[in-house]
Amino acid sequence: MTRELHVEYFAGLREARGCDRETLTTSANSPAELYDELRERYGFRDTKATLLPAVNLDYVAWHHLLHAGDTVVFLQPLAGG
Repeated sequence: MTRELHVEYFAGLREARGCDRETLTTSANSPAELYDELRERYGFRDTKATLLPAVNLDYVAWHHLLHAGDTVVFLQPLAGG
């Protein structure tokens, strides 16, 4: 089953993608599957170990079930100092 998702890009992913958001149709069921698809499509170098997925403004687990219309973001954790 395919679904339309909104993906927002920040920092290095935005630079690598060349835009800050897009809407796409995908068969990915989870943020993990979606990131694998995007990484292959756009050549992202970040691994899932260096990112935190968020869906509709909430941090989620990589296996979180995606739904049509969700907004997905992959964020690099911030270090305090």
